[in-house]
Amino acid sequence: MRENKMKIRKLDQSEHGKTRSLWEQVFSEDSQEFVDYYYYIKTKDNTIYVIEEDDEIRAMLQLNPYQVKLQESVVPSDYIVGVATQAEYRGRGYMRNLLIHALQDQYSQKMPFTFLMPAAEAIYYPYDFRFVYEQKQIELDEAFFSARKEYKNDEYRNISQERIVDRDARFMDAGKMAAFIEENFSDCWNVVALRNAQYYQTQILEQQSEFGGMRLVFEEEKLVCIYAYAKEEGLEIREPLYLEGKEDIFWASVDGLREPEEKVSVYGLKEAPDWPDDETSAYKEKPLIMIRIVHLQELFSKMKIPSECEIQCSFAVIDPILHKNSRIWKLSSSKGEESLSVSETEDSQGVLSIAALTEILFGYKTPEEIRAEESVILAEELEEELRKLQNFCPIFLNEIV
Repeated sequence: MRENKMKIRKLDQSEHGKTRSLWEQVFSEDSQEFVDYYYYIKTKDNTIYVIEEDDEIRAMLQLNPYQVKLQESVVPSDYIVGVATQAEYRGRGYMRNLLIHALQDQYSQKMPFTFLMPAAEAIYYPYDFRFVYEQKQIELDEAFFSARKEYKNDEYRNISQERIVDRDARFMDAGKMAAFIEENFSDCWNVVALRNAQYYQTQILEQQSEFGGMRLVFEEEKLVCIYAYAKEEGLEIREPLYLEGKEDIFWASVDGLREPEEKVSVYGLKEAPDWPDDETSAYKEKPLIMIRIVHLQELFSKMKIPSECEIQCSFAVIDPILHKNSRIWKLSSSKGEESLSVSETEDSQGVLSIAALTEILFGYKTPEEIRAEESVILAEELEEELRKLQNFCPIFLNEIV
């Protein structure tokens, strides 16, 4: 009897299309238009790991590359997507094998971290992924827009009088969009995908695949707002970015896109809208993105310390998957310096799991909150020193794929 052997490998770029049938099987909710876009655009430069059995692809994991602003640096990172296994091959540990293989390759590339949007937190929690970003979301109904028309009538009148113009972005607008973000929002976040012209060209195509686009709003010919929208299943707005004082113009633009009585879902708000009334029940902050530290020393090298602070501490890190992260690390910085000196030592003031350290460094939890977690030992002096670190919060990661 022939023995069936499981084989894990990274596909050549020319083979990426072989995974499309598995994508369509597992992610059947995705439209034909979106899958066409994904396999024509995103798989041109991504990495796909597969597990084959009987010479057929049974499971896959895809890494979509991004350049990410990390405080004052720009670093490579991968967005993990398309994690899928054929139904009859589940329960065999294929996802674990793919994930560990990918993490080890990312470590060899000195990638500081990787990220994903989980179908369920429990899937990735055992691999030391932790939530670090909560997305501001809101659902709005006719009452919201009717109230704005009553309270903000001038903005709605100006739209109709063409002092304010909105339209879908064209490919040639991508550079203008990138410049708008760089000029007005570059200092808002410490972790955010780099918004260059190529980024927005891709976003235009992605939104078009969801029967939408990237919307540009101009006031007296000056760009004051950009946002993404999709009309695949009702009107969805993603990541509205508008200049200070231009929120009403944004909402008027959205009102112009929607059908009468149509509800609108908005994802990736910078802040909650200024409601005409006290109704806020439709607003929520949803844990969305999980991060996994990959190359810890590389991540430490990007950290900043307030120049007025002096830091001296050491602690052991336990990483059960990427063992080279499991060391006793010494962090030091003198007054007047903003960068960290990182080395190994034998003296430890405490113990942190790689997952707990992720939550501290990305500002999701404080050292005090981490203290009670499993695999964490924090001396008071270490806790005090860790508070001096300038963590990577705020974070703004709203990408879909």
